[in-house]
Amino acid sequence: MHSNNAVIEVRNVTKTFKDLYAVNGLDLTIYQGEYVALLGPNGAGKTTLVEMIEGIQTPDSGQIEILGKNWKQHEMELRQRLGISLQETRFNDRLTTEETLAMFASFYHLGRNRVQEVLEQMGLVEKRETYVMNLSGGQRQRLALGISILNKPQILLLDEPTTGLDPKARRDIWKVLQTLKTEGTTMILTTHYMEEAETLCERILIMNKGKILAEGTLEALLNSHGGGEIIEFSLEDTQDPKVLSKVDGALAFQWDEVLGKGQLRVPSILEALPQFFQSLETHKFRLKEFQCRKMTLDDLFISMTGRHLDE
Repeated sequence: MHSNNAVIEVRNVTKTFKDLYAVNGLDLTIYQGEYVALLGPNGAGKTTLVEMIEGIQTPDSGQIEILGKNWKQHEMELRQRLGISLQETRFNDRLTTEETLAMFASFYHLGRNRVQEVLEQMGLVEKRETYVMNLSGGQRQRLALGISILNKPQILLLDEPTTGLDPKARRDIWKVLQTLKTEGTTMILTTHYMEEAETLCERILIMNKGKILAEGTLEALLNSHGGGEIIEFSLEDTQDPKVLSKVDGALAFQWDEVLGKGQLRVPSILEALPQFFQSLETHKFRLKEFQCRKMTLDDLFISMTGRHLDE
């Protein structure tokens, strides 16, 4: 659980690039110990918002306070208290893993003991003498995360930290982040992976066109927009499938004529399936593909904007 102490406050912040509003009059408060996921399609403004919080970019208007301080007057102090991992981190390929960590540790006047702790925490002890150029993608991401936590930051800002990693490497990083949460770290995470947001973060913010469209827990977000479970199917037949939407209590029905695929959102799959299959039989539809699943954040975003989160 997080405290009621605000550690990041964004007030009416706007950032434009030529005629494009990357962030548009946005307000946001993050509390101590809170893990917040920032979701949205490419161009939604996520990275711009995070870079302003990181002090990399300056707002055109509005204010950002971090731990009650601002970048203009307290840059050195804030750099000591934040941990940052960007979408892509470039290293000196001719340094070893340990040498890379030691170099960054020196910026904080930290000794070898802290480097050893991070090597162990990130599961990189066996790679300590390996040149960075010979690390796998997952190992490089763990190294980047290790650098971001060297100074034991109060606030961690991670921009797409697991993009391109295989599922095992992604979950290894999740374990590290979950451990940091128990130590009271606050985190803002931008990600395209819905499962990542659901696993790590108690609050989810959905951004589009520089604004926050919705925020809350996963359950609260889904329930506020109808909730439910989803039956997806495709048919071999060409006749009108709208009769399949007549299932009792159906919340929504979509049909793609080009692909011959449909989606039926219902309160309960278990209660709806018998009637759905009976309707198929009654109207002599031939089922081609079929699956049932819970409603996801991507479904929610599509219902709100007509776009996928990963577009």
